[in-house]
Amino acid sequence: MGMIVCRILFIAVLFFTQTAFAQYSFNAGQLTNDLKILSSDSLEGRKVGSEGNAKARTYIITRLELLGIKPLLESGYVQTFSFPQTFGQVQPGDASNVLAVIEGTKKETIVISAHYDHLGLLGGKIYNGADDNASGTVALLAIAEYFAKNKPSHRIIIAFFDAEEMGLRGSAHFVNALDLARESIVLNINMDMISRSDKNELYACGTHHYPQLKKPIEKISLPEKFSLLFGHDQPGSGRNDWTSQSDQMNFHLKKIPFVYFGVEDHADYHRPTDDFDKVNLDFYHKSVEAIIRAAKALDKALQ
Repeated sequence: MGMIVCRILFIAVLFFTQTAFAQYSFNAGQLTNDLKILSSDSLEGRKVGSEGNAKARTYIITRLELLGIKPLLESGYVQTFSFPQTFGQVQPGDASNVLAVIEGTKKETIVISAHYDHLGLLGGKIYNGADDNASGTVALLAIAEYFAKNKPSHRIIIAFFDAEEMGLRGSAHFVNALDLARESIVLNINMDMISRSDKNELYACGTHHYPQLKKPIEKISLPEKFSLLFGHDQPGSGRNDWTSQSDQMNFHLKKIPFVYFGVEDHADYHRPTDDFDKVNLDFYHKSVEAIIRAAKALDKALQ
C-alpha cells in the first residue's frame, strides 16, 4: 500500500506542477535556473570588464546557440566598444553587447533589450543585481526562445546591453553604430527590474510619449493577481519619470518609440542584498508572461 500511495502522490505532484506552469508560454524552470546562475556570487556582480561579466556573456551566448538563434553581426554575437570610465580610476573600459536576430515576415525591426551588467564588487561586497538586471536578462532569453519557436511578423533583434550602469553606454553604442534607416527599427521593448513587487505591479512606461502603443497592450489578458499599469513617463516628474533611467532612452533620443517594463524601486535597489532569494518567483513568472503577451500584441499591431 505504501508504494501505491507514494506513486499516487508523485503523479499528483507532477500534475500540479504541469498545471501550475501551463499558464506560461515559456519554460518556468529554465527561467528560474537561468536567474539563479546569472545572479550568483560566482559572477561577482557582472561589472563591465570583469571576469564575472565575461562569464555572464559566455552563458548568454551559449544559451542562444542552444536555442539555434543566429547572431546579428557577421562577426558573431559580440559587439565590442570602449569608453573612458567615469567611476573610479580613469582608464579605457572595454565592454561588449550581445546581439542576436530572429527573422520575421517583415523587414521592419523590433529591438527587445535588457542590460546584463551590474555594479560588481564594492567595499568587499558582491552586488549580484538579481532584479537589476539579471531578471530582465533572463526574461530576454525566454522571449528569444518564444519567438524562435513562434515566428514573429517583424524582424526581432535580441539585444543584451553592457555598461548600462555606467551611463547607458551599450545601448548608445548600438543605436549610433547601426544604420537605423536601413535597419528600419520601429520599436524598442526594454526590460530592467521586473521580478519584485510587493503590490504585484509591473509598469509599462512610454505610452505618454507614444500613445499608439497603449491600446495593443491594454487588450492583452493578464495572469491572475497581477497588475500591468501605465505611467512613470510624465515629463517634469523628476525621478518618477523613467524615460531616461534605462536603455530605452537612447532609442527615444533617435525618435524610436519604446515601451519600458519595470517595477518601482525597492529596499534592495543598488544594494548588495539584491539577491536571488529576494525574488518573488510567482510574480516574476507572471511578469515575463505579461511581457511576452505584450510583445506579441505589439508585433501584430505595428505596421
